[in-house]
Amino acid sequence: QEQFVESGGGLVQPGDSLKLSCSASGFTLGYYPVAWFRQAPGKEREGVSCIEAYSNDTYPSDSVKGRFTITRDNAKNTVYLQMDNLKPEDTGIYYCAAHIKHCSYYQDEYFYWGQGTQVTVSS
Repeated sequence: QEQFVESGGGLVQPGDSLKLSCSASGFTLGYYPVAWFRQAPGKEREGVSCIEAYSNDTYPSDSVKGRFTITRDNAKNTVYLQMDNLKPEDTGIYYCAAHIKHCSYYQDEYFYWGQGTQVTVSS
């Protein structure tokens, strides 16, 4: 069964760092662009960052630019999200998903959504 499994979330203080992992099973991750999304309580899910399949070009959202870095290790079938200088507004459930062609703004175009990992930033 094709799926993503996210891990690495937790409870941290403002200014701390976390590294999330998105591991793929049942398919070869290297063929697909992969994006991270998040959903805060009471808010719509939003895109955080995306990495292309072959060029490894990345597209962070304005809210995380300069603080979050998305990378991929195709040998490990895993995409990572390094999150530095975390803020309370980064709190939410973080999900990863794949796109069939290229990084896209439209969430409906993504597939293989994982169950998510909770990130809580609080003092």
